[in-house]
Amino acid sequence: MSNIFQRRLQALNYIEWDKVNVNDPQHFRKVALWLEDQKIRQYDIKDRQLLRDLKSDNWPQSFAKYCKDLKCPVSGNIMDQFLWIIGHAIWLEAENNVDKYSQNVKEIKLKRKQEASVPSFKSKNPLDNLDFDSNPFKNGIHSVAKLLRIPKHPNHLITLKACSKLVQRRLNNEALQNPNSKIIRGKPYPVMNIHPGFEFKKPAVENAAKILALLYIQDIRNLQTKINEVIVRVQSITANPKTDTKIGSVGRM
Repeated sequence: MSNIFQRRLQALNYIEWDKVNVNDPQHFRKVALWLEDQKIRQYDIKDRQLLRDLKSDNWPQSFAKYCKDLKCPVSGNIMDQFLWIIGHAIWLEAENNVDKYSQNVKEIKLKRKQEASVPSFKSKNPLDNLDFDSNPFKNGIHSVAKLLRIPKHPNHLITLKACSKLVQRRLNNEALQNPNSKIIRGKPYPVMNIHPGFEFKKPAVENAAKILALLYIQDIRNLQTKINEVIVRVQSITANPKTDTKIGSVGRM
């Protein structure tokens, strides 16, 4: 509900639209007074005194009278009345600036017409047409994660990334042909019993730091493995050079 209030107050150029908390009585009263002073102007300035007394215990009664004077069709729920008043202020703003808003409407219509005239390309790849934020897509990811015994993350795309990593490492062709090569054997490493070289007052923070340190070491090992692979490939190209006496150069034939 607060998002609706904020968006509408932003449209009315209320300076602190993003800081409004409609559950705070003082915020509520301050905005109501601002709407009357700047946009609606139902009362003369001298007649707005009851609305200006924001800390008065009688302010709700003054607001109820204000709604009645505006002929607000909503009754009972003060939040619904407030929402109607904001909408009423927007209507008055648009009515007082017909030329400005008419031009904006024309520009929007022209932009939509131009976008509609641009030829659209429809991909034949079904993955390009997926809605990655749809509920069926999210449910599908959670089903795959459950099948792979991967914990569900609040962000379904991170869960999908975890599933992808596990499939690449444990369910590739090499792993399927020789499953025993991917099965981790031996005694589990005592992760929580090692001393990482630093200490925290909270055990939970220290355990998290230990895990991050081990993940960093794993990244360094993977980087070293890739460096070694590059060195081997370069050596396979430069090793055992042959001499071609006809062109007077040394290199692979």
